[in-house]
This record gives sequence, C-alpha cells and structure tokens, in this order.
Amino acid sequence: MTRIVTVRGDITEADVDAVVNAANSSLLGGGGVDGAIHRGGGPEILAECRRIRKERYPDGLPTGQAVATTAGNLQARWVIHTVGPVYAKREDRSALLASAYTTSLAVADELGARSVAFPAVSAGIYGWPMPDAAHIAVAAVRESETRVEQVRFVLFSLDALTAFEAAAAR
Repeated sequence: MTRIVTVRGDITEADVDAVVNAANSSLLGGGGVDGAIHRGGGPEILAECRRIRKERYPDGLPTGQAVATTAGNLQARWVIHTVGPVYAKREDRSALLASAYTTSLAVADELGARSVAFPAVSAGIYGWPMPDAAHIAVAAVRESETRVEQVRFVLFSLDALTAFEAAAAR
C-alpha cells in the first residue's frame, strides 16, 4: 500500500529517491517546475535529456509517458520526466493525465525507487483546474500497482496544497 503525503514546498529540495518533473515533450527545460528542476539539478540532467531525445524520442516524449535521468545536484537520486496534457474543455484528456502519474510510478519501480515526489502535473501553465488535477493524481496513485512506498505531493502554492489535501482525504 502506497502512503500518500501532501506538503507545501519546493520539489527541488525533496528528500526522496526520485522527483517527478512536469516536463514538456522536448525534455530540454522550460518554466515552472521543469525550469526549477533543470536549474537545481545542473547540466547533467540536460545532457541526459538530450541523449534520450537523440536515441529514443527524436520527436519528443509523448504526453502521458515518462523517462528517468540522473538528478544531478538535487537531493534525489533520479528525476522522472513526464509530460502531462494541456487542459481542454472540449476534450476529456484525464486518462492522459492519469497516465503521467502511473507511467512515472512504473519508471520508479524499474529504478527501485521507494519514495517519489510529484508536483501538480498539468495544473500550472497547462491550465488544468487544480481540484480536478488533484483528484486525478490521487486516484491514479491509489489505483497504480506499484512498489513505491511513499508518494509525496510537493506543492508550491497553498491553493494546490488545499486541493491535494482534499483529494487525499476522500
């Protein structure tokens, strides 16, 4: 049984085996969580992302999928990069958002990670409404068959923390 913990904080400082990066498909860094992880982890992360792009995903990492790299200078051992979907009112993309979480946990299992920190994937610049994003995230983790012992949702804002606490309490 995976223990779910919600905390307000900076994911780049999480003391876990793996942190999940809400990446864009290029894997080459960006804003928000993605930029913070690349800055905090240093050039080793970008170097591995470039190699992954060249060798495995020349067109970019598909939405809902995940890959791992070193964590560079972060406390964690690994960064698991996942691409969440952009929110769309006219199209239900919730399965893709859930997949971002479940494939990240599958990668964590392959690595042997026992603790994983997630941000609120797709709930920033990708526009997913926070309460719905939290519900999908928590449900995906609960339904996942994983050996990860602790999933920590590390949330930057009080609004995000409140939404994830409510979802976890259900």
